[in-house]
Amino acid sequence: MTRSARRTRRMLQTAGAGAAALLVLSACSSSSGSGSDSAEKSDSSASSASSTPKLSGTITVFAAASLKESFTALGQEFEKEHPGTKVSFNFGGSDTLAASITGGAPADVFAAASPKTMAIVTDKKDAAGTPVTFVRNQLEIATLPGNPHKVSSLKDLTKSGLKVVLCDKTVPCGAAAQKALGASRLKLTPVSYEQDVKSALTKVELKEADAAVVYRTDVKAAGDKVQGVEFPESAKAVNAYPIALLKNAPNTEAAEAFIALVRSAEGRDVLTKAGFLQP
Repeated sequence: MTRSARRTRRMLQTAGAGAAALLVLSACSSSSGSGSDSAEKSDSSASSASSTPKLSGTITVFAAASLKESFTALGQEFEKEHPGTKVSFNFGGSDTLAASITGGAPADVFAAASPKTMAIVTDKKDAAGTPVTFVRNQLEIATLPGNPHKVSSLKDLTKSGLKVVLCDKTVPCGAAAQKALGASRLKLTPVSYEQDVKSALTKVELKEADAAVVYRTDVKAAGDKVQGVEFPESAKAVNAYPIALLKNAPNTEAAEAFIALVRSAEGRDVLTKAGFLQP
């Protein structure tokens, strides 16, 4: 082999070795990049998963007395769906609850039985955002089982000797009753005014009164303890129920989730079965 041929052979061997080295480096780089992309995707997925925090802690819900049965059921469902949470309720007359909230009582959610009582809270800037109507409710007459006094209309409540109970005029069910009576041009003097609808109903259940004007949801919840009597004037006094997150809610995220449950299809189903009307 000539000197020139040997030189050419060495050059080709050197070039081949260099190409092989480049191929190895390229493969390593490709493998490393793929792993890096996978790691980045994994980190991104983990970050996305952690962006939705797990709900925990207690939320306090102030709600109209007429919501007791349905909200208690929804509270139990909420706790089941979100282990580690607890829903604490304060049921009562909407006006009393509103006064407690504006007075500084710690609460996360307020569900009132009328826009007027919700306005007590919003006027004081104690609600976060705009309240939303989630259901409506209609009045009904609750009588003793079997309706022994044969009450069949709102006018029958004005009969002499009949002991009738109404909610206080400042309470939504009482304001609605006054509106219905006014539309019928009827004057009724009850034996007592009660601070919330459950108290009015209890008077009939205990036979301390012959009849009471309450919500049809309360008549339904009472079962066979009372008998309900519908009256057409109630259509002129239907109450809208607004719900709102409170400005100083101690547990905002869980409170928002509870409101979402109330307004969901599941929540509507529970409330409709209780006798509430859709908004």
